[in-house]
Amino acid sequence: MKKLLVILLSAVLMLTMSGCQEKEKTLTIGICQIAQHPALDAASEGFMKALKEEFGDQVTFLLENGSGDPATCSIICNNFVADNVDLILANATPALQAAASATSSIPILGTSVSDFGSALNIPDFKDVTGRNISGTSDLAPLDKQAQMIIDLLPQAKTVGLLFCSGEANSLFQVEAVKEYLESHGLTAKLFSFSSSADVSLVTSQACDECDALYIPTDNTAATCAELIGGIVLNTNTPVIAGEEALCKACGLATLTIDYYALGFQTGKMAAAILRGEASVSDMPIQFFDNPVFKFNKQLCEKFNITVPDGYVALD
Repeated sequence: MKKLLVILLSAVLMLTMSGCQEKEKTLTIGICQIAQHPALDAASEGFMKALKEEFGDQVTFLLENGSGDPATCSIICNNFVADNVDLILANATPALQAAASATSSIPILGTSVSDFGSALNIPDFKDVTGRNISGTSDLAPLDKQAQMIIDLLPQAKTVGLLFCSGEANSLFQVEAVKEYLESHGLTAKLFSFSSSADVSLVTSQACDECDALYIPTDNTAATCAELIGGIVLNTNTPVIAGEEALCKACGLATLTIDYYALGFQTGKMAAAILRGEASVSDMPIQFFDNPVFKFNKQLCEKFNITVPDGYVALD
């Protein structure tokens, strides 16, 4: 009887210790961010905040920056796979593409990605990848962004669409805006740069040939925002921007999302995956529900633009 009691107590003790060890298991999350930029930084911060709220000290983050280089993102993501992280956050399209190439088993969540179908080359994409990938889109309604050009710049007849040719999501955006503008009688011309090295030349050409510019949520353009701003201001070329930080540097107005909130939303998705409450392959891509019209007061005054009701001044 005593032997049986000892065995039972030992078993209970082992189960208790095992439960404590399981409870205290540390989760490691790899974060690959394509470049340092206010919008992308905010998305990473929101993501980490959400997971800290869920798991506290149980979660550890490996935050790495690709410095604008997709090849560096590939190295980062392959290192995450070698480290056997529990989940990868891919912040922006090139980071998502790098993570997707690095692993087909570790859960991947993308954020600050405009269109997952274009980014992952999935034809006729709806909202579920069926792979180890899901996430959140930073896409604001492109028809409304295009309509801003018509509403704020009624004298513009030729609009230049400025973007990086190496970013699939940027091409997706400018093609949609081009179609909308042309359906409303405007001429829309594509101006693409392949890297930051030719941003200045291409932007100058676009300003020479067009009455106004549209710049989507493009990572290369974002990192060169001050350079672009100097050129468009010198040539008095008005710009409608795809997101807030770019608008602050060179744009009249934007229809933008809250990137911190988007990252936080992505963190909640990650928590559900890590708790075993959801499968990443079945998770629909999520969107930010309430984009906001914002305007650059200083530039609108410079171009004598009267902003309609419903726009909020940039901080």
